Amino acid sequence: MSDSTTAPAPTSEEYRVAIIDSGVANLAAVESALNALGVEYAITGNPKTVLEATHAVLPGVGRFSAGMETLRRDGLDEAVHEVHERGTPLLAVCLGMQMLGAGSDESPDTPGLGIVPGRFQRLPDSVRVPHLGWNQVRADDGSGLPSGTAAFANSFYLPKPPSGWCAAWTTHGATFVSMLAQGRTLACQFHPELSGPFGMGLIRDWLSGKLPARAGGQAAEGGRSAETPTEGDGGRGGPAKEEGKGRTVWREVAPRIVPCLDVKDGRVVKGIRFQNLRDAGDPADQAEEYERQGADEIVILDIGASPEGRETQRETVRAVRRRIHIPLTVGGGVRSVDDARGLLAAGADKVSVNTAAVRDPSLLKRLSQAFGTQCVVLAIDARRLGDSWDTLVVGGREATGIDAIEWGREGARLGAGEILLTSWDRDGTRAGCDVELLEAMREAVDVPVIASGGIGTPDDVAAAFRAGANAVLAASVFHDGDLTVGQIKTYVSEQGLAVRL
Repeated sequence: MSDSTTAPAPTSEEYRVAIIDSGVANLAAVESALNALGVEYAITGNPKTVLEATHAVLPGVGRFSAGMETLRRDGLDEAVHEVHERGTPLLAVCLGMQMLGAGSDESPDTPGLGIVPGRFQRLPDSVRVPHLGWNQVRADDGSGLPSGTAAFANSFYLPKPPSGWCAAWTTHGATFVSMLAQGRTLACQFHPELSGPFGMGLIRDWLSGKLPARAGGQAAEGGRSAETPTEGDGGRGGPAKEEGKGRTVWREVAPRIVPCLDVKDGRVVKGIRFQNLRDAGDPADQAEEYERQGADEIVILDIGASPEGRETQRETVRAVRRRIHIPLTVGGGVRSVDDARGLLAAGADKVSVNTAAVRDPSLLKRLSQAFGTQCVVLAIDARRLGDSWDTLVVGGREATGIDAIEWGREGARLGAGEILLTSWDRDGTRAGCDVELLEAMREAVDVPVIASGGIGTPDDVAAAFRAGANAVLAASVFHDGDLTVGQIKTYVSEQGLAVRL
């Protein structure tokens, strides 16, 4: 595996960061964060390069077994052990943190690195899994670790910290370890590179050694700080309860507001039901502005995607990723695992599939096996047909006769980790969310659901959240400058709904 280096002008500290290529990582997001901090780095699968670096990052998404196989095949497992043991700063992210552990229930027969004693377990069925979105990270008192709000994309968790490590905690069905530190090793179950100012500050402090992690701080019994929520309590001022499937559960993840960039030939466009398209600007400019306004995630749907335009699509993703430090979902023209791999390599965190999955449902299984369910979004365009909804494909131009709710249920079973549900009847109309459609899908699936279509006012967003949407996607209200993300969040918060402010 060859090294590829992108080297901005070195800082005075002359950091040389090795980003370890485990074959299952969104390297572009880590690159973007280090570029923004002006740090020299190399993406590498060479143990020698890792050991010569001043700092090492072990990122990862997807399956535990695939990541561990690559590390062991290339001798990177021994390099990571040596980096930790000699005190070279090591940052492990998401799956990277899990690979530091003894093992994971995701791949019971695959041993981990064993740097962190303890086994990762699957999140409980009482909440929607994967755990996608922004959630609170609360550090043990006296640990020297920061608390904040971070972007998560995990299905497995570490129940308690091992002796000699300090910790921070997050609640989603169970209260689990979301950050660990010992010496100069920092492990995050969340994605600091996608966690906006909090995450960028954390990376900066890790680089400079300003995280005086101290095990055995003023933690309460069980290793939790006094402010850390216990299972089911929802945290300080707890989020609203939600009813579903005969049970009451706590929703700790903040509902997301997600601007959508419909892109054609590298430009943002907007119309009604993909008709009468008008130019709405440059994707990277728009995405950066929406992050500044407080967007929780960006979605790019390439409505003109074709095999001939594949590189244009990937360049758009690269340009957007260079400018933002929040999660990015990309859809349009994803027909194979290789298509998805190209978009993830360019900087996407999740890929969205629609027509190709209807044509070949096994695509969802292949994608989830390759990258993990948290990377796979099933986009469903639903048109009302009497008392049900028909599934549309080919940009809404073709009816399938497939019940949209049943397709959502089947898609989640096959490996989709999230449903992007668009009301075709409401798309671009600003007539409000189809609450009945949303509630039907929420009842049918156990994965997060994004509501799309018809958003015209802040109250439309609030109504969608009350109906159970985990996220709301909108386009024209933002592109036309009628509302900002911040204005909607302020309104929603004033209605008593917890959002990331």
